[in-house]
Amino acid sequence: MFDDRPAFGVRVQVLGGVTVAEIAGELDIFAAGRIVARLDSLVQVRCPDLVLDLRPVTFLDCAGLSLLCRLRNRVLERDGRLRLVIADPRFLRLLRTVRLDDAFEVLEELTPAIAGAAGAAGPVAGGGGDAFT
Repeated sequence: MFDDRPAFGVRVQVLGGVTVAEIAGELDIFAAGRIVARLDSLVQVRCPDLVLDLRPVTFLDCAGLSLLCRLRNRVLERDGRLRLVIADPRFLRLLRTVRLDDAFEVLEELTPAIAGAAGAAGPVAGGGGDAFT
């Protein structure tokens, strides 16, 4: 059977103590099921500081929102911080519609999230460096 879904993936980098995970493509039930373990692995440390760069996401449905909420809960359980970088007004409107806009710290650009992060970018263990998977 032919699958014409756009490619999706996660690219992970650590900038100082901030883990940046860039998600690309459609964040739907198919993608969420394939990347949930990868994202969970990023928050296994004490006090994780995670930034999800969602600017390359082209579609977000309820499964994608569920994944974001799951990740938020896991980060909070470990006294961490989760920020979302969202530039698409449709996704911001979706968060407001489902009343999740106050549940997440949302930024329009990545720069403020990594400001002050010392050190060079490097791959996270199990993160795959700068390659999309």
